[in-house]
Amino acid sequence: MTTPDLSDPLFGKTAVILGFARQGQALARWLPSAGAKVIVSDKRDFGALAEAVLDFIDMPINYALGGHPLGLLDEADVLFLSGGVDPKLPICVEARQRGIPLSNDAQLFLERCTAPIIGITGSAGKTTTTTLVGEMCKAANLPTLVGGNIGDVLLDKLSDVMPDHKVVMELSSFQLELMTRSPHIAAITNITPNHLDRHGTMEDYLEAKAQIFLHQQANDIAIFNLDDAGSFSLAERAPGRAAFFSTREMVSDGAFVAGSRLMVTGISAPDGGAKIICNREDIKLRGDHNLQNVLAACAVAGVAGVPVEAMREVIKTFNGVPHRLEVVRVVGGVTYINDSIATAPERVVAALRSFNEPIILLAGGRDKKLPWDELVALVTQRVKHLITFGEFGEQIAAMVKQSQTLNSTLETVEHRATLDVAVKHAAELAENGDVVMLSPGGTSYDAYEDFEERGEHFRMLVSALEERGSRR
Repeated sequence: MTTPDLSDPLFGKTAVILGFARQGQALARWLPSAGAKVIVSDKRDFGALAEAVLDFIDMPINYALGGHPLGLLDEADVLFLSGGVDPKLPICVEARQRGIPLSNDAQLFLERCTAPIIGITGSAGKTTTTTLVGEMCKAANLPTLVGGNIGDVLLDKLSDVMPDHKVVMELSSFQLELMTRSPHIAAITNITPNHLDRHGTMEDYLEAKAQIFLHQQANDIAIFNLDDAGSFSLAERAPGRAAFFSTREMVSDGAFVAGSRLMVTGISAPDGGAKIICNREDIKLRGDHNLQNVLAACAVAGVAGVPVEAMREVIKTFNGVPHRLEVVRVVGGVTYINDSIATAPERVVAALRSFNEPIILLAGGRDKKLPWDELVALVTQRVKHLITFGEFGEQIAAMVKQSQTLNSTLETVEHRATLDVAVKHAAELAENGDVVMLSPGGTSYDAYEDFEERGEHFRMLVSALEERGSRR
């Protein structure tokens, strides 16, 4: 362990970490280096956290496991929340009433990072956009760190950051709702109903997303989606300069499509003016939503100083991010697609619209209290077989059956308890030329730690299929 920094504002303070998952563990690693006294609190007991606690056996950390007792606030100077911890918990509400600040790993990183930060958020597409921007920066031979809500918790990399780095950070609404600091470059890919089980209302969700730019300075830049009402509605609140991306209209600053060509212009173009990046057919990713993601990445990368040549190189070679319309395998002429990231109905809508082939859709998981009407209508017109699974699966099946019409493409709607059985049944139904797509529409928390674990399980199940598992 490094010698604590006596000049750090946290030196000698008592920091209570709520939640001991990925972000909580990163906080527990870093806070002692600032000289903070650390207490970890988690609703799980020692039996569930034994492995994680043993990994920190040599660290000066105290634990309060099995709940979040209000007595922790008697000695707390600040509460640090992991991403999955709701700030409406009684201990958080009480902390605010006592004037104890709430923070998180992302806020700490923004406060102490010596390099300008590129922050990206959105209801969908933020991971693909973040990854693309990172790859574009690397293709331009710029020293680059990518992380945040994806990949590495950047707090773990803080000591590695130099002032000339490009730091590309994905930020979730859970992280942003506590933020009082914004990155130098901020982008919002889109805003559609999501996480309403956590935020309660669209107004609160929108306000959480807005924190990515609301604390910017006059010389900072925020980038919005001109095609998306939610993202565009926030542009007038930008304290600094605004840029845009659009598949429909030309923009003076940002990225857009002109005919079949992708363009950057103004502050997103080297030396200003307008520059051609590539042709639309150069994009290897399926779907109009991925065209928007590519344009968002180009608008952001251009502002960050990436030349169009580097953008073009990445666009022509980028095959996507795991668990996002990922081709797992072709078995007996049937293509299996892993879209486990689709934890909201609108993501499934985008996935279905990306394919013309007959689709066997695997949908389910846990509901987030989001509207399903558009997806249900589309399923009846675009899906060949619907197989639901998990906690919310039967309700999805019931909604679709109720909406079926005489001209529906649906041949069958069936429910299976688990993903294992759903994949097996899909393989039995599938014919040459079909697409079997895991695009759940619900979260994974009914059966998995996260969407990645669910996606990995789907990969394993598909990899185990034998050629005879699909009809020809």
